[in-house]
Amino acid sequence: MNAFARPRDRSAVTGLRFDYSALAPAAAAICYPFLLRAFHAVVGTQAAMSSPLEIVAATLILAVAFVVPFLALALACRPDADPGARRLAYVGVATPTLFVFLGVVQALIHSPIPDELVWCMLWLAIATWSQAAGNPVAAMRPIVGRWRIVHGMTAAVLFLYVAFHLANHLFGLIGPDAHAAVMKVGRVVYRSDMGEPLLVAAMLFQIGTGLFLAWRWSAAPRDFYRTFQVGSGAYLSLYILGHMNSVFIYARSFLGIPTDWNFAIGAPTGLIHDAWNIRLLPHYALGVFFVLSHLMSGLRMVLIAHGANRRAANRIWGAGVAISAAISAAIIAGMCGVRIG
Repeated sequence: MNAFARPRDRSAVTGLRFDYSALAPAAAAICYPFLLRAFHAVVGTQAAMSSPLEIVAATLILAVAFVVPFLALALACRPDADPGARRLAYVGVATPTLFVFLGVVQALIHSPIPDELVWCMLWLAIATWSQAAGNPVAAMRPIVGRWRIVHGMTAAVLFLYVAFHLANHLFGLIGPDAHAAVMKVGRVVYRSDMGEPLLVAAMLFQIGTGLFLAWRWSAAPRDFYRTFQVGSGAYLSLYILGHMNSVFIYARSFLGIPTDWNFAIGAPTGLIHDAWNIRLLPHYALGVFFVLSHLMSGLRMVLIAHGANRRAANRIWGAGVAISAAISAAIIAGMCGVRIG
């Protein structure tokens, strides 16, 4: 009779027990391309003046799309999440850049399957994996050692290129000709026979070490600042990989076109009024934001390691994140047609 009187452990009977709250990043990611579709349905294909209601609706839809990676970042902070759920959240942070990466790969292989269908299947597989993954490393201390130091040193060197590249894009606020003139000067170095291979090698090294560090640090809960650093690093690793695929394989080899201003903004239709190109807007905006704020996260850790007051380091980080957002907004404004002067 005791067997009937005591409640049974349902997870022992059913085997796999889903943590439904942990699936929120996957659910949000699945919704992401449909939010972009809804935005395009509102703004249409013509750059005609929209009504105030349409402007408000489009702004709200795009804002919700931008919330998707930050929702995943917030869920990665959950102290009770197991490694599988936490890693799912970190992948969710990279939703905008992953969707662009998928679209480029789909074009390269001439896939007849809609991007949205492949996207949903991919995320269902990732979500299932995250729930099925065991929890063998939750209590392990991440062994990063010298990799963290070398990763940071390489990032400091690459910052020279990043700073020039972002400054180059800021010239887009003046116009495409100004952007092209600055790019022509920079390409003397980073498109040279020696400069380009070294740059690509350094980027690939950053991707590899970045994903390694993210995997190790995602094994256990972290504070907000470390979680932000890991999430932004995961985004950047996939962003850089996808960006190199778009430039070297898709544009140069597949299409045989120059990777200039027109390529960046999806000319002639632009970023706003094209059903495919709209995915580039969050992709670029968050790419700029995360690369700068990720560097600020690294600077914060260096300051603390060298005896700086933690509160002061946090304030410097906060100011850097705010500046990162402002620079990102300025670059995207230029890419969407805003001009100064």
